[in-house]
Amino acid sequence: MDIGYEKEAFEGLKIKTSVAQKFRKYCKKLSQSQSMTLLLMLEFFEYNEISPKDVIGPNMQTLENVLKKRINAVISIVKDIEKQQTQPTVEMLQSLFENTSPAGKSKKKLWQEKKYFEKHTLKEGKQSIEEIREELDYYEEKCSRLTKELADTKQRFKKILGQLKSVNSTFGKPYFKLEIRPEELAHIKTKLGLDNK
Repeated sequence: MDIGYEKEAFEGLKIKTSVAQKFRKYCKKLSQSQSMTLLLMLEFFEYNEISPKDVIGPNMQTLENVLKKRINAVISIVKDIEKQQTQPTVEMLQSLFENTSPAGKSKKKLWQEKKYFEKHTLKEGKQSIEEIREELDYYEEKCSRLTKELADTKQRFKKILGQLKSVNSTFGKPYFKLEIRPEELAHIKTKLGLDNK
């Protein structure tokens, strides 16, 4: 019995013999009664808003064209991401490798050193022992400060290298991705004097 339709009466339909035989085979294949099979078919067409006369789905050629367009769109998105996000990261790493600092600071330091040198050097070329010791202390202090800065920079760079992750791109060459929080990046820029850029 058809669940939910037990009390309904049967109605006869005029169907050609060959079509009726084909329909009965289809009903046996679905293991449904003829009424339920016909109901399922009608509900399928109504729910999907299609007509039995419609051709369902694109042919292989149009499907292939749609897929090519989608793949090209994905490739252009990935290239844009590489240009907008990966390139600035590479430039930042290159600046870390080069250990560059803003031109203004280095000029200021050179000017201070030149001023100190002119101030503490006698015009005749002779210096007292105290002046030589003073100059020596100045350069020793500067050397130790620069050595400490270099050690700090190496330590920071070692930490940054630890945050690099290898990414195997399906659309291009493998590359490295720097996983770093924005606060850490701002701190590194401040330490290197790159926060003005």
